[in-house]
Amino acid sequence: MTTNNNHILELWEEMEQCQEQSHLKRLFQSNTHFHIYVTFQYPELYYGIAFVISDSFRVDISSFENLKDLKVSLLADDGFENSKLLSIQLLTPSEKDIFATLCEDVILSVINIPQEKRRVLTIINQLEKWKSMFDKINSNGLSPAEQQGLFGELNFLQKMFDKTKLPPIDVLRTWVGADKALRDFQGTNWAIEVKTTATSKPQEVKINSERQLDETLLDSLYLYHCSVETSKSTGITLCDKINDIRVFLSSDVPALNAFNTKLFEAGCIDNQYYLYKDRYYQIRFEKLYQIKDDFPRIKENELRSGIGRVSYSIVLDACENYLVTENQVISDIQNS
Repeated sequence: MTTNNNHILELWEEMEQCQEQSHLKRLFQSNTHFHIYVTFQYPELYYGIAFVISDSFRVDISSFENLKDLKVSLLADDGFENSKLLSIQLLTPSEKDIFATLCEDVILSVINIPQEKRRVLTIINQLEKWKSMFDKINSNGLSPAEQQGLFGELNFLQKMFDKTKLPPIDVLRTWVGADKALRDFQGTNWAIEVKTTATSKPQEVKINSERQLDETLLDSLYLYHCSVETSKSTGITLCDKINDIRVFLSSDVPALNAFNTKLFEAGCIDNQYYLYKDRYYQIRFEKLYQIKDDFPRIKENELRSGIGRVSYSIVLDACENYLVTENQVISDIQNS
């Protein structure tokens, strides 16, 4: 079963037009194992969703108290006997569109789960994820280093769209950098770490842990290096790059929703795009390296007991023997 966050937005719009001073709710779908409501509170303009659960079912929502942007609560349910509502509301109306995408995400994660205990646990786990996502949204936007890193990841994401035969939604599932995963792209038995630099030679990249370039548990591990020039007028901005991908995905609603969710997870939200409009990027060159054999890096099993959280730098001029072609990497991804 699929859902559509446009349906959520449409229901919110219908309720908003009523302008009734109350907490309104509309049934999301009727053909589910349980009841899901789309909710709207006026005049506060709180958009939300709510899940019907048994009144006897105990849910601990104490960890979601005093959130800045979300309100999680248990409410009386006047629609069904012996039941209550697990309500999730957005307190900042400007984030309504991305919140609709997140609501779709949590609904999709539980809509086919008939067991109430497992369903509620899944909802709570999703809320914990949302909590960390909202917490890391900075009023000053992404730092210059974060903007640059995201630009490089999106550039490689476009290559994946263009050159693999994978459906866009499957490509997006491999992009885990937005989740702050160990590496930026991860398949079943392959991974790619993206490093984007804007410095002069020697081209040096920072490795953030002893596991980041450790291929021990993988069939293939690659390092994609994107060297850029930055300016205030020439090239393309991070916003341009995002808009290009959105246009490409415009006819594939599930993939577009997944992309927008991942941007939010990365701390990149639409109402802060004005912060990024004066920083332009031009790609100087791109290189791909296969991490194997004596490639200069630190591996976890090489550390002495008691040493951890290692970070270090690699001078890529010393890694020319490990260069591989883009076609080699794409072929490896498709055949894995």
